[in-house]
Amino acid sequence: MTLPLFQNEKNNVDQIFGMCNFRMISPDELTKADGNVEGLDQLALSENVHSFLATLDKNGETRLPQRAYLATRHAIRHLQLPPGQTVLEREMTEILGMSRTPVREALVRLEMEGWVRLIPRRGFIVAPIVADDLQQIYEVVEALDGIAGSLATVRATSEELDRLDRLIEEQEKALESGDLLAWTDLDDQFHHNIVDLAQNPRLRGIMDSQSDQLYRARLYTINLRPKPTRSIMEHKAIVSVMRTGEPQAARMMLQSHRYRARNEIIEAIRSKTMPSI
Repeated sequence: MTLPLFQNEKNNVDQIFGMCNFRMISPDELTKADGNVEGLDQLALSENVHSFLATLDKNGETRLPQRAYLATRHAIRHLQLPPGQTVLEREMTEILGMSRTPVREALVRLEMEGWVRLIPRRGFIVAPIVADDLQQIYEVVEALDGIAGSLATVRATSEELDRLDRLIEEQEKALESGDLLAWTDLDDQFHHNIVDLAQNPRLRGIMDSQSDQLYRARLYTINLRPKPTRSIMEHKAIVSVMRTGEPQAARMMLQSHRYRARNEIIEAIRSKTMPSI
């Protein structure tokens, strides 16, 4: 099947994000940022942005509006620009090393996608993580994740399921070392892989349109939720029923897994005062 243009671009974006070597903000740093969202560490942000732009150079991406869009979205997704952060347009042009025109084009696109809210003649505010919005996203993702698991069960090879097992092993190591940031990234890879194994490009496209917001929420609440040992147990059980060729069981377990995680994350967000915009 031929992918639509936007889907090809999204796949390229995911590859670029996955290859980028950036410094992810820690939970302690994020807590400090929440206490003073007006203060922007331009130096740290600039270092991360330019590291990401260097990755775009290697991938041959030269279009300035696209570079500005990808770099800004990357910073928001990984909480380098935390929820509620106010950023002046002048600051962002300096950080990106670009003129105002491509930066404005990128910001308009990000506003349309719900990542920022523009302030006329000034800059933008990073969109907060709102529990009600997140609930709606999870309701969609829970259903589609179940479908992906069902399809993957009948389409994945034993070797592909082995890769899921290896991701779980890496998650266990990350948890043992107390590296919750690495665990979050591996958790994202686990679910991403199952959708890939479903071999359904349209399903992939819908999931991709929502997955970045879920990743940001998981990262934002990582220090506010119980240690994710239960998630690892559930991941093992999901792969087990996939190996035994039980698509309906895989579907139900993935939906239950997402439902539990959703409740934990939304409860954490509602217990935390988010900056309003």
